[in-house]
Amino acid sequence: MCPDTPKLTVDAVILLNGMIVLVQRKNPPFQGKFALPGGFVDIGETVEEAVEREVLEETGLSIEIVKLLGVYSEPLRDPRGHTVSVVFLCVGRGDLKAGSDAKSVYLCDLSSIPEMAFDHNRILEQSRGEIDGILSKM
Repeated sequence: MCPDTPKLTVDAVILLNGMIVLVQRKNPPFQGKFALPGGFVDIGETVEEAVEREVLEETGLSIEIVKLLGVYSEPLRDPRGHTVSVVFLCVGRGDLKAGSDAKSVYLCDLSSIPEMAFDHNRILEQSRGEIDGILSKM
């Protein structure tokens, strides 16, 4: 019998053209809210493979993973149940195109981030120094 454990997810803070890539969620929870691209890790998949797949599915972008930003594990961060998210800082390449469970995709300046789903505002706030460091080199 398998133990009951949290589900594993990934999220990506993607820098493209000096801005942050956001998706507008097509499905619940937080339908219509902005979020970082991401989703659940599939069985047999690494977290790096999962973030690359989820970003491509939701935004049409390929990514270069720059670094691990953190692991977010607050039990109430997702209303569907306890999820743990591995969050990566990435640089995007390609043309933005909404797909999968993204209603639309946007480029947003770090100074004007809207209210977002889950704990994604907190992730961006805690990552601001890392994001600014990469943006200053672009």
